[in-house]
Amino acid sequence: MGRSSSRSKPRESEFVLFDVIYEDGTRSSNRRVPRSEISGLDGDAAATAFIEAQDRKIAVASGRSRGPIKSVKRSET
Repeated sequence: MGRSSSRSKPRESEFVLFDVIYEDGTRSSNRRVPRSEISGLDGDAAATAFIEAQDRKIAVASGRSRGPIKSVKRSET
């Protein structure tokens, strides 16, 4: 009585997950992109630029770079 139900409307995640295929055939699954990055006119295309920027930062930190991105699509999770 007076308690809220434990079943509530699920919150929309602040991230969208993407699967990335690189030109060398490697795959990176469930890459997190902030929803705010893909809310503009470019939509999911903006995710590619965001992931490329992530890859550059990772390359600087690890000393190993990734190849060019062939395709990016939303994860089916």
